[in-house]
Amino acid sequence: MFNPTQEDVRRFFCRCYAKHRAGQPMEALEIIASEWIDQHPEYHADLADADAAAARVYDGQDGRENPFLHLSMHLSISEQCSIDQPRGIRQAVELLAARRGSLLEAHHEAMECLGRMMWEAQRAGRPPDGDAYVDCVQRHATRE
Repeated sequence: MFNPTQEDVRRFFCRCYAKHRAGQPMEALEIIASEWIDQHPEYHADLADADAAAARVYDGQDGRENPFLHLSMHLSISEQCSIDQPRGIRQAVELLAARRGSLLEAHHEAMECLGRMMWEAQRAGRPPDGDAYVDCVQRHATRE
């Protein structure tokens, strides 16, 4: 099973950013990551220096979110939608994107649901509840 370290994840996103800027060939996952990176120019400075990114502590004390966690959640939701796992997530995110007029905004709302699901699973010591996650995204898609 693939289990990257925090440093691996950070270096992956920094490498994607560098390859994209240099016009170098990329693998499919790198292309998807680069598309999300493009949507977040506020993270470009963090991604420009892999060594600094690997060493930095993102604890929220400075009021900034962790760009690597945020981008990882985008990748997770993209992968979930591509394989429709948990079942129904693709349709829920597509409906949310149509309602919001933006896939980016849909992902950001889905991230709230994904984060809540993961937090609740960790707190309760049980597996993540995919049905509750999909229901949460669907609720977001049906509210104004």
